[in-house]
Amino acid sequence: MTQPLRFGILGAANFAREHMARAIHEAEGAELVALATTAPEKAAPFLAFAPRLEIEPGYDALLARPDIDAVYIPLPNHMHVDWSLRALEAGKHVLCEKPIAMRAADIDRLIAKRDETGLLCAEAFMIVHHPQWQRARALIAAGEIGRLLHVDVAFSFNNPDPDNIRNKAALGGGVLGDIGVYAFGCARFATGEEPEEITSTRIVYANDVDVTAEVTARFPSFAYHGYVSMRMAPYQQARFHGERGVITLRTPFNAGVYGLAAMELRAASGRIRRKEFPTVRQYVLQVEAFVRSATEGAAYPWTLEEAQGTQAMIDRVLEADQGK
Repeated sequence: MTQPLRFGILGAANFAREHMARAIHEAEGAELVALATTAPEKAAPFLAFAPRLEIEPGYDALLARPDIDAVYIPLPNHMHVDWSLRALEAGKHVLCEKPIAMRAADIDRLIAKRDETGLLCAEAFMIVHHPQWQRARALIAAGEIGRLLHVDVAFSFNNPDPDNIRNKAALGGGVLGDIGVYAFGCARFATGEEPEEITSTRIVYANDVDVTAEVTARFPSFAYHGYVSMRMAPYQQARFHGERGVITLRTPFNAGVYGLAAMELRAASGRIRRKEFPTVRQYVLQVEAFVRSATEGAAYPWTLEEAQGTQAMIDRVLEADQGK
């Protein structure tokens, strides 16, 4: 039997507790070995489903362990690059939460260290592992909706809590870094295109944090419109409008949490084909893809270069808005 890829987690973040730690614990080929946290009381919920999990009092202590092959990093956004670099230097594969960096240029350092060490380093952009997105990408590439002309993406939730990390500028908070990666990254993934021009922006700030952003952009073959918000009722949808049809994803990002993952393909004739994905666990699929890439050399679908492309678009949006 092949030895599993042994994971450690840096930080007891809520998202790690609710989603990724469980995914690592349950994924085929992975083993959740240790959790590093500076607040030991936060370890209890992890131990409830992974009772053999070992707790380390500091991040460096976990990185020094020879029985850890890979680390998952759910730390605050401004810590992602530095701890990813430290993990790579310690000989660990790295799966880091999005955004993996606050600026596209910072990802160059990660690419250089990845290439130097030969280790896998990737951003945890889980939607690319979900079959609804793989199917949407294949249908667009096959010309199922004809020439693609317009892409429209929306993602919102309402979280005005001043103590939440997303609302703290000093900790890398902001809607563009938190969920802008979805609104921009999904369009790039599904179409394989990069934006040529950011044509308009409207960003709303609260206490120096971007809380709502609306963007239009021009890609080589289609127009793009997207908005993301941390001050609106929960909603998400992605729509790809072509000459001969429309693909709509009703739960494009938080499949299984926001609602049932379902794709609709509406032809020009009015015929609608609907496909549901009721049992897909995209976080588990993400971990299993990471394991295959780290242990077998399989291609990983969301490379650092892909993550850098999305962050570059976010950078351009911020620059365009500040330049008004």
